[in-house]
Amino acid sequence: MTLEKQLSEKVKKYEKLTKKALNEIELSEGLSEKEERVARTFLEMSENYFKDAGYFKKKGDLLTALASLSYAHAWLDAGVKARLFTAKDDQLFTLPWKNF
Repeated sequence: MTLEKQLSEKVKKYEKLTKKALNEIELSEGLSEKEERVARTFLEMSENYFKDAGYFKKKGDLLTALASLSYAHAWLDAGVKARLFTAKDDQLFTLPWKNF
């Protein structure tokens, strides 16, 4: 399999995973005003990187598209870990420890 084909497959895979993660993520209940602003910023950053990935994919720059998808998902994952977002799917997110 060529490198181009491998990149194409990875972009498809991570585009699907990140889209699913964006659809499943919810802001945690009981956030302070400041925490909610931070959570919304995390979500906005994720959405922007996801859109960037689409742009780069369309241009044929699959490596940058994959990097953008990684950043998009990382913003969501960090928000879950920081308890700004709630999530249940441990295949999509690194869930926080119960006693953390």
